[in-house]
Amino acid sequence: MTIYISDAVHSEVDFQVKHMMVSKVKGSFEEFTFEVDTDNLETFDGAKVTAEITTASINTGNEDRDNHLKSEDFFDAEKNPKITFTSNNVEKSGSTVKVTGDLTIAGVTKEKTFELQYNGKGISPMGGQEVHGFETEFTIDREEFGLTWNASLETGGVLVSKDVKAQLELQFSEKQEG
Repeated sequence: MTIYISDAVHSEVDFQVKHMMVSKVKGSFEEFTFEVDTDNLETFDGAKVTAEITTASINTGNEDRDNHLKSEDFFDAEKNPKITFTSNNVEKSGSTVKVTGDLTIAGVTKEKTFELQYNGKGISPMGGQEVHGFETEFTIDREEFGLTWNASLETGGVLVSKDVKAQLELQFSEKQEG
């Protein structure tokens, strides 16, 4: 088996959530690692997928909001430093890879399925290494993971929606020793 690792420079973990029911707040996680252990990244034969996202690396472009998201009201980043995922089933059909596994956010684990779109492969001009691209979009109910903090609005509705939309752009290459 070969381990393929996400390239932090050419990969992104972004999200958005409705704010006050009228606009969207967007953000990203700056520190993460996705790994695929397989004989063939194009076919995902016998693949195992793992991911770690550093919760304290959240960035919405507003330090006060980021600190609130790191606090006990949300991620409790000190107590829960990582969001993790470990696959227990991987199926490929055409250019879509369906990955099912255990997602842990803020200490709560739920089985989730994500569909990755395979975008193809190329040769990096920086060193000639083969790279593979994937992308996915999905929605997570943050309340399923105990992230229930909110505030009611005078006009009705709530300050923060329960649905968080995530977008991942992942570029993988073979993990190098050392």
